[in-house]
Amino acid sequence: MTAQAHSEDFAELAENVSDAVVNITTSTVVAGRTGPQGIVPEGSPFEDFFREFQDRQGNGDRPRRTSALGSGFVISEDGYVVTNNHVIEGADEILIEFFSGEELPATLVGRDPNTDIALLKVETDKPLKFVQFGDSDLARVGDWVMAMGNPLGQGFSVSAGIVSARNRALSGTYDDYIQTDAAINRGNSGGPLFNMEGEVIGVNTAILSPNGGSIGIGFSMASNVVKRVVGQLKEYGETRRGWLGVRIQDVTEDMVEAIDGLDRVAGAMVTDVPEGPAKEAGMLAGDVILSFDGKDVVNTRGLVKMVGNAPVGEIVRITVLRDGKTQTLKVTLGRREEAEGAVPAAAEKPMDDDSRKSAEILGLTIAPLTDALRGELGLSDDAEGLVVQDVDQTSKAWEKGLRAGDVLTEASQQGLASIEDLETRIAEAKDAGRKSILLLVRRGGEPRFVALALDE
Repeated sequence: MTAQAHSEDFAELAENVSDAVVNITTSTVVAGRTGPQGIVPEGSPFEDFFREFQDRQGNGDRPRRTSALGSGFVISEDGYVVTNNHVIEGADEILIEFFSGEELPATLVGRDPNTDIALLKVETDKPLKFVQFGDSDLARVGDWVMAMGNPLGQGFSVSAGIVSARNRALSGTYDDYIQTDAAINRGNSGGPLFNMEGEVIGVNTAILSPNGGSIGIGFSMASNVVKRVVGQLKEYGETRRGWLGVRIQDVTEDMVEAIDGLDRVAGAMVTDVPEGPAKEAGMLAGDVILSFDGKDVVNTRGLVKMVGNAPVGEIVRITVLRDGKTQTLKVTLGRREEAEGAVPAAAEKPMDDDSRKSAEILGLTIAPLTDALRGELGLSDDAEGLVVQDVDQTSKAWEKGLRAGDVLTEASQQGLASIEDLETRIAEAKDAGRKSILLLVRRGGEPRFVALALDE
């Protein structure tokens, strides 16, 4: 395709969608200054002089109003507008400016900090021009895209580029970003990323930049994520994500060797099952989740996204690997937002009492739990396991992150109450021809599985 044909395509696209793209100005009242704010050192003889100067300039202790700029787009003729949460967070007033120059106040319908999406509403007597979401899963690396917004507060602007990468994860649990080299700058946040059919396939959210300006690495939250969030915000004013109620970790290569029936690096290893939907359905620590609602589980990130996207209260079938055999559990999903914030309290302290019975195994110096140790570690009175007193820094155990104060509660997915139990599990693993053994390790109340080589 010639450059002229590209130009005509982009020009037509920009003309068709520009009426639905908006500039967003927010206003927030913040507390006034309480002093010179670093102009002079505290206690300086000039402190009073600068305070009086600021007061004369109207910049004293009075509250001040600050403003911020961003972008957004209309998704319905009755005035629903999508933008980023960080554009409107903490705002007292939100003003929407349309391509025509018309301005309307907006109210906040709901927001989701996890995906950085917010839904606004403007009231108007006339139907508004709007754009529709496309299927972001169909976007291919190399496809042409166009970004629109309000970069650096300069007003409506268009930039074009290609999809540089897919399925980027930045920091959030539900991240699914499209990377693009279309110029995105401060002020573009919340604006749409269009495909060449005029459909929104992403919401421009972040840039990677050493200087604050565009260097061709921009990120847009995929529209298939945004659609689900917007639908819930519109219906409930908040998100309602599914919750399974397990702690999980990725399956690693050395775990495949240590777990009966596991033949590839896939699935999610269950490290703990607190009170919740999974426990009620009979899930156990040590289970490997292989599929969720008929879909294969590739890793923990994939499982978290599938669970979060599932409806609250839905009964789902989950296939797990346990004791070398697969079985299917029926789990009624809870709501993640109601469960968040429940963190088990526990203390972590290294052990230094060499007088206790101990043994050196697999690069670890270990001792059985006693009542005194349970108290020091904040464990329950009936907690069982082996406390790591020391770790050989040249061992595989050290490389795997094991440290003094860790508690070994299982080996080969069987409970440990004594050093003899661990020695028995190791002997059984060697007799079975295994090269490693799977340990369940707890630190500060948080569990994880570690596979240790048996050749030490």
